Amino acid sequence: MKCPKCQYINFDDGDKCRNCGYQFSLSVAADDLDLPVEPADSFDLPLFRDRGPDDDRPLVSVPAITRAPLAVRKGSIGAPQQPARRHDRYEPSLDLEPEDLDAEAFQRPRAPRPGTHAPAAEPTELAAASVGARILSGLIDLLLLLAIDGAVLHFTLKFCGLTYAEIRLLPVPPFAAFLLILNGGYLAAFTAAGGQSIGKMLGGIRVVPSDPEAWTDRVPLGQAVLRAAGYFISALPLGLGFLPAVLAADRRGFHDRLAHTRVVKA
Repeated sequence: MKCPKCQYINFDDGDKCRNCGYQFSLSVAADDLDLPVEPADSFDLPLFRDRGPDDDRPLVSVPAITRAPLAVRKGSIGAPQQPARRHDRYEPSLDLEPEDLDAEAFQRPRAPRPGTHAPAAEPTELAAASVGARILSGLIDLLLLLAIDGAVLHFTLKFCGLTYAEIRLLPVPPFAAFLLILNGGYLAAFTAAGGQSIGKMLGGIRVVPSDPEAWTDRVPLGQAVLRAAGYFISALPLGLGFLPAVLAADRRGFHDRLAHTRVVKA
């Protein structure tokens, strides 16, 4: 018997609970509940209203004959086309006879790829510039530099409020250093940019590196600066450094030998 108060289950017949001492005689026996079962046609639930005989049929029906897998169906449409093979070398037709094949056709050079440029070929012979062209271009550059230096001197005196009679009042070392840097920058910049100063452009000559193994049509900036410094070194002993450019067979002065350059026809 189960105690209605503490829910203790007693396995012997007694008048009270062995656990809490509750008197079973005080409990009221509950009537058995009888829930009547109504017939199926009397249900009044929303989900079961107006149901037809086909309501239990599945929404997705499997076909009687199954289809082939998708990979098989795609492969049956057509085999993928192979990309066109690009031949860099000449390949003769297989229909020709062996004696008809040209052996020289297999040694043809490859064509350059689109968007690439073939390296510039090194010239086999560059004619050295003539003595007259070098003297003419040197005189033009000298006159141009003297004009630039004269303009700098004029505006310096004007800025300082001095006259030409008071030119000695200018500090000689800083002013001479400025003109030296200005003239050297002119020679080095034009030589590194295109191998030609304004005088060499008018004389039809240009400066190129003298090393045939590492030939290029541009003079590096370091060599151009070294060549410009060699100009002033050649001019110090009464211009004796320029004599090899006139007397030597390769027409290379001291500044050309110092910077590993030479002057050729443009």
